[in-house]
Amino acid sequence: MSANTLTSILTQILARGMMCLRPEVLMTKLVNTDYSLEAKKKGQTIDIPLSAAVATDDVTAAAVPGAPTGVTPTTAQITLDNWKHASFGLSDIEVGRIRADQDFVPLQMEEAFKALAKDINDSVFATYKGIYGYVGTAGMTPFGSGVEVASATNLRKVLLEQYCPRSNRRGILDLSAEAAALNLAPFSDAEKRGSKDTKTSGNLGQIFGFDWYGEDGVPTHTAGSGSNIETDAAGYAIGVKLINSDTGTGTIEEGDVFTIAGDDQTYVCTADVGDVAAGAIAFLPALKVTISGATAITLKASHVVNLGFHRDAFGLAMRSPDAGIKELLGQSIAGNIMQSVVLQDPVSKLIMRLELIRGYKMTIWDVDCLWGTALVSAERAARLAG
Repeated sequence: MSANTLTSILTQILARGMMCLRPEVLMTKLVNTDYSLEAKKKGQTIDIPLSAAVATDDVTAAAVPGAPTGVTPTTAQITLDNWKHASFGLSDIEVGRIRADQDFVPLQMEEAFKALAKDINDSVFATYKGIYGYVGTAGMTPFGSGVEVASATNLRKVLLEQYCPRSNRRGILDLSAEAAALNLAPFSDAEKRGSKDTKTSGNLGQIFGFDWYGEDGVPTHTAGSGSNIETDAAGYAIGVKLINSDTGTGTIEEGDVFTIAGDDQTYVCTADVGDVAAGAIAFLPALKVTISGATAITLKASHVVNLGFHRDAFGLAMRSPDAGIKELLGQSIAGNIMQSVVLQDPVSKLIMRLELIRGYKMTIWDVDCLWGTALVSAERAARLAG
């Protein structure tokens, strides 16, 4: 088989497989992304540009216009620390059907692409642990009885208080919360929405300033066991990010949300604390009020991490993998690479590589991708606990 023919088959199979993963990668389409076909190695970093605030100046008439306001753009550095692959087999008959039938996708090939898509989607969700904005009640489904649309309006309020931009906001709900929202008239009734789209499509659409989506991959945060926690009596000033506790029992886990008596702000723990009776609690954001003595700390219970966020809260960077012999051996892939192709899916924007590898008396089809994720702007996101 000629190299051109082999490349054509690889491209066709890779394109067909990437169509399978589109329904599995919601988060990758909603966050700040940086994609390139430029090859990179695992562990390298990518800078994603972020917007910077611009100050205004008074206008003063003059013969010469004033200098432009200085702005220093910021960037978020994301490490390409996820490199994963999945292999599958194709018979000659299946390869022939792929070439002849544009709708045919072998089951095992579909599963391989879906598995990678799920890993990428989950990796974006996994960055939630730095989010300190919090509304709702742990264990109570958002939009349910007694809560209803307050789930959306309170979420909006928290993001406004965190100076999150009003545009490009998304709301991600687990399937229970989505079902509860679909039962509410403000979401589904045409006379209230001015559209029958929700009842026709089953999609929540835009309301209260969010584009709402249901997702079965929404994570659940398991909180630490800490209780009866108090700070020590030393006292702490506004702006600190570390306080000591000397009373209580149990543990604090990274990602736990807590409140401090006399303070409306919710904080998130950025590191585990093995024993709250003698622990140093690192947290974000910086302390908003003065602590003058021993003060109670209350942990939020375990909860489903439904999310409201601006596009720039999360970052995803993806590159074509640059794999040398050492890396290939590290993946336990034997044999010789006969040919490989790299494509970017025009819908999901994901970049994947498909390799045809000749083993001992068999041929392996192997798809891999290289990416990194990060929470790059915690103030642009909030949890809607469920």
